[in-house]
Amino acid sequence: MAMKKTDLEKNKALKLNSAMKLSTADRFGKPAAADPKLDRREQRKLDQAQGLVAFACKLNGDLVTELKERAATHPEGMTGLLNEVIKRGLAG
Repeated sequence: MAMKKTDLEKNKALKLNSAMKLSTADRFGKPAAADPKLDRREQRKLDQAQGLVAFACKLNGDLVTELKERAATHPEGMTGLLNEVIKRGLAG
């Protein structure tokens, strides 16, 4: 049984989409396979496994700048620094 023209075009599109997803072409100067960042789902799963919960708030710009500077040298990054600072503040 012959396929309809529209079915053939859909199959071509599916093949093209999957080929594009699997391609290792350079994107913005970096190979797609060499990207060490986790996607959002994987990162969310890792955060949930560690018991981390997203917490958004608004802070003064100067305070944010200072936190970023200190987080750059903190071994656990911004999350570790904020955990440490908030625990110290709540204890005292």
